[in-house]
Amino acid sequence: MGTPPIGADAREEDRAAYLDETARKFGISLEDYLLPTDGSIRILDETGALRPVGEQGTAPGHEYPLPEAADLLAAYEALVVGRRVNDQNSALVRQGRMAVYPSSHGQEACQVAAALCLGADDWMFPTYRDSVAVMTKGIDPVETMTLFRGDWHGGYDPKKYKVGIQSTPLTTQLLHGVGVAHAAKLRGEDTVVLAMCGDGATSEGDFHEALNFAAVFKLPVVFFVQNNQYAISVPLAHQTAAPSLAHKAVGYGMAGERVDGNDLVALLAVLRRAVRLARDGHGPLLVEAHTYRMQAHTNADDATRYRQDAEVQEWLAKDPVTRMRAYLRSESVLDDAGEARIAEAAEAMATRLRDGLNEDVAPDPEDLFRYVFTEPTTQLQEQRARLVDELARDAATETEGTR
Repeated sequence: MGTPPIGADAREEDRAAYLDETARKFGISLEDYLLPTDGSIRILDETGALRPVGEQGTAPGHEYPLPEAADLLAAYEALVVGRRVNDQNSALVRQGRMAVYPSSHGQEACQVAAALCLGADDWMFPTYRDSVAVMTKGIDPVETMTLFRGDWHGGYDPKKYKVGIQSTPLTTQLLHGVGVAHAAKLRGEDTVVLAMCGDGATSEGDFHEALNFAAVFKLPVVFFVQNNQYAISVPLAHQTAAPSLAHKAVGYGMAGERVDGNDLVALLAVLRRAVRLARDGHGPLLVEAHTYRMQAHTNADDATRYRQDAEVQEWLAKDPVTRMRAYLRSESVLDDAGEARIAEAAEAMATRLRDGLNEDVAPDPEDLFRYVFTEPTTQLQEQRARLVDELARDAATETEGTR
């Protein structure tokens, strides 16, 4: 096998010591730190009642205190707005105002928690199904949906909002997130990256490359896997033989955790802890959320061909919106006036979407050439000139015809 490179043993010892020190800070073994707890972290039951601490799935070194009531109320508002956005977008597709929409109906708790767990200088790299997370991060809904109406650009400035453009190619955004985290670490910046993906993405080579690189270089990345049970029509059982997707983390030398993806309280607690650990120098972490895509993969998909209605109905009883509403009501954090205010905010967002996407956009044909190269090639300049000439002749012909 040849002679190991100079310093290889030292680097190996450094990685082992780094992980051991992290585990020791929690007073647990390395294995107990890296492996997810036995079962998912679940703070609320399916009715919205607070589970006893001993039944929440926590363990030493994996404790999750309840978020503050004000934070939970704000998260619930984002949850209700997100549900309304999903339904409005599906309607806009049927009206021909959007080309396609991958709904996250049923997954909104994951989306909201992803956005709310980050600080002002942190980055989020979403997938094509994470529009609610993008909007919750503060991006205008019309800018968010520009990509899905078939425009030529992503709609918003990633640098301004620290949110990557929603990625349609599977898993490429994880590598982008790792690159940003690496750059931030080299610059000494206090930045954590949340890189989002679905269960199908864990079968891609980019997933392996992103996790391996992040772990080797101890980068501040939280990999957030929304396991909604299907990669289009392929069920999870055909994606992996691992006990869970969170168990994949240990193979890269990072901690993994599982959480109920329809329990907004648990999601906020788990993701905030993961972001805090990444920020404090404990390296990358992987969080797997168990949730369900209630609607079809996109408007072009027929979900009845690969799943049964009984399965959908089973998950309907675990709806994150009704669960969170019941909890906040039981804790007297939410009342009728609060419900009315939140419903009004959700309708205002839906109106903003309708009005914005019902405006016809006049495309500028020269954009075909304007944003290809910083310095246009000779061939591109010739093509642009021919197009400008043709458009001018067409305009002259139309003017002549109206006389």
